[in-house]
Amino acid sequence: MNTQATIRVMVVDDHPVVRIGLTAIINTEKNMECVAEAADGVEAVRLFRANQPKIALMDLRLPEMSGVEAIKAIRQEFPASRFIILTTYDGDEDIYRALRAGAQGYLLKGMKREQLVDAITAVHAGLRYIPTVIEQRLAERLPDSDLSPREMEVIELIVRGRSNREIAAELGIGEGRVKWFVNIILGKLAVRDRTQAATAALQRGIVRI
Repeated sequence: MNTQATIRVMVVDDHPVVRIGLTAIINTEKNMECVAEAADGVEAVRLFRANQPKIALMDLRLPEMSGVEAIKAIRQEFPASRFIILTTYDGDEDIYRALRAGAQGYLLKGMKREQLVDAITAVHAGLRYIPTVIEQRLAERLPDSDLSPREMEVIELIVRGRSNREIAAELGIGEGRVKWFVNIILGKLAVRDRTQAATAALQRGIVRI
């Protein structure tokens, strides 16, 4: 095998069956080879360092360290590394965070074999691979809708059903301050009340239960 012409790929997913399937697809391509498989984010960082693949297929939801966190950690050490997200999550916030972390491609599980191969080829060539459906979801993301760390703490507690008084006690701040944060969150998410805020946060991938 001509290793110079071979695209070395690492597969990162916590489901063994998914890893086996992706590895089989990659290894049947003449110019591709799966050089490593990781089951969690920490292992992904370690195996990337050991094998230095050209492309890493990365799930978003992983044990120990999320896919986004793993990408950030790897890119700190290998700035030119390239990633394709392969996930079931299509919330605009999921997409935004992954691309901001440095992913060059974003695919939803269930894609056709040809699409996976095309994505690997494109990203290896230095291009981005973002299907139309993903571009549309990203376009739906409201501008200036990033939540601050404190606002993230508040929305996570709202999703868990906490009242303003309970949030204040848990975060060690005044109840009036909590109400102020809630109003900011409602504005950024373009919703009218706490219930809509919780629903939007879950649907968009801002918060995961």
